[in-house]
Amino acid sequence: MHKLPLISAKEAIKAFEKLDYQIIRQKGSHIRMRHRTNNRKLPLTIPNHKTLGKGLLRKLLRDAELSVDSFLELL
Repeated sequence: MHKLPLISAKEAIKAFEKLDYQIIRQKGSHIRMRHRTNNRKLPLTIPNHKTLGKGLLRKLLRDAELSVDSFLELL
């Protein structure tokens, strides 16, 4: 298993958009994303920060049912 890199919210959003997630709304600094075709997948809430913490990024990957290696390929 590879280590999670420190990435920005913009980089994470671009990676999740490749997985068919779309931005549905933004309130303050938090961006909400939902999968376009599978509404059973959990929506993702990404804070618009310069760097995302590793724990938060790991939770986003778990909610998106995605492995670390698969996510690294999307970056």
